[in-house]
Amino acid sequence: MSIASFDPQQPVQVTPTAVEHFKRQLGSAKDAKAVRLSVRQSGCTGWMYVVDLVNEARADDVHMQLETGVELLVDSKSLSVVSGTEIDYVTEGVNRQLKFNNPRVKDYCGCGESFSVN
Repeated sequence: MSIASFDPQQPVQVTPTAVEHFKRQLGSAKDAKAVRLSVRQSGCTGWMYVVDLVNEARADDVHMQLETGVELLVDSKSLSVVSGTEIDYVTEGVNRQLKFNNPRVKDYCGCGESFSVN
């Protein structure tokens, strides 16, 4: 799998299929200009990824310009959890979903909703 926007200085990496997914989502969302990645406390294990389409960046967002003009914003408060993550968009059977390959994850909850990190 190739990485669309591999830059070791960036907090996350994004595959070409994920970039295209974000581009389609932004194209169909009225007024959305960027994609924001963050985490929130959830479930029995600790954290869950949150991906939002947003109109504008927050003052403390980390800006990443991806291929095809897609802007990814990473919530600075989430950096300690998401740093090093690869975002992919995969097809598994008839399902399509974003997949987060985070080398820091040490455990997932049974239902797959939440995770914990080292």
